[in-house]
Amino acid sequence: MTAAAMPIPGHIDPVPVPRAAVPRADGRVDLTGLSKDAIRAELETAGMEPRQAKLRAKQLWHWIYNRGATDFAAMTDIAKAQHPWLAERFVIARPETVVAQVSTDGTRKWLLKTDDGHDYEMVFIPDADRGTLCVSSQVGCTLNCRFCHTGTMKLVRNLTASEIVGQVMLARDALGEWPSQPEGRLLSNIVMMGMGEPLYNFDNVKAALKIVMDGDGIGLSRRRITLSTSGVVPMMARAGEEIGVNLAVSLHAVTKEVRDEIVPLNRKYGIESLLQACADYPGANNARRITFEYVMLKDKNDSDADARELVRLIKAYKLPAKVNLIPFNPWPGAEYECSDPDRVRRFSNIVFEAGISAPIRTPRGRDIMAACGQLKSAAEKKSRAELDRMAAEKSAALEAAAV
Repeated sequence: MTAAAMPIPGHIDPVPVPRAAVPRADGRVDLTGLSKDAIRAELETAGMEPRQAKLRAKQLWHWIYNRGATDFAAMTDIAKAQHPWLAERFVIARPETVVAQVSTDGTRKWLLKTDDGHDYEMVFIPDADRGTLCVSSQVGCTLNCRFCHTGTMKLVRNLTASEIVGQVMLARDALGEWPSQPEGRLLSNIVMMGMGEPLYNFDNVKAALKIVMDGDGIGLSRRRITLSTSGVVPMMARAGEEIGVNLAVSLHAVTKEVRDEIVPLNRKYGIESLLQACADYPGANNARRITFEYVMLKDKNDSDADARELVRLIKAYKLPAKVNLIPFNPWPGAEYECSDPDRVRRFSNIVFEAGISAPIRTPRGRDIMAACGQLKSAAEKKSRAELDRMAAEKSAALEAAAV
């Protein structure tokens, strides 16, 4: 953990951010990620009369979050004469796509860029009965989990609410899912399991998910959203009370020695305090179980004794829980190996036989480094010259299409 990210003893951890996002170069205000009241306030600040601002905010909210509009000229219930006024002062942005990849199994990964030039990733995983978008909350990560590729990055900054919501909206653009509708969606689930620790960016994650869950906008049920934490214990109850989505916990070990090694946050918030926070999580019950994520590392955390201790801990804290067993996804320089398939099955069987669901997750998107634990900004893997070349090619293609 970097000095900028060190918690203050006796206090709730601060958001570990070296610096904030910079304003847009063109001076316009991005409406993406703003609540309806915040949109109204921005309109009033720009000089619009309050009663008109209230009406326009309602209309803009519908066009942005229900219809997916990015151009004020498309908003047919707003007077044409007002379109230029809006366009001069505001923008409805999407993250810039640097690279978009599709795996042989249909998984999609996007390398995105912020306005101030930082890269981050998101992943869409299609299944027969659902489509799950894995959303990032930070550029980089401060937790340094030893098995995770993202953990080898330095934390640059938190993503804003606009940049978080923008991932959902960009994915829906790509999937052709506007206008928003409750049935038949390809993108049916969201997991806050991308780059970063969501509870170290609480306010922006909360603001973004409130918009995603709003019934008049994107309208995704809280039951279809899961927030994953490595165990920021002081923030877990607040997440349950103020956001109220499903909880996933990156457990990955059942002893202090092993978890201290592979999830260094355990040195501050140990397994016992973490599991008690899970037991106290608002809304957790048999219908909304807590998910424990458990990456299978050969000869590290995968023994029969580990499986039995996992069962003991879950039952000791009377947790409504299931366990996702995740075969370790390799990345260049990783110091661990994946457990043998027979060992993973044996571990799963022990947990299942104790009456706790323990499915083995099928790795997805490994060929494009999109699987669990593999996300890392490609800016560190590609040269700046190569990225500049790709951006120039994209710009030339857009110019050619406009001719």
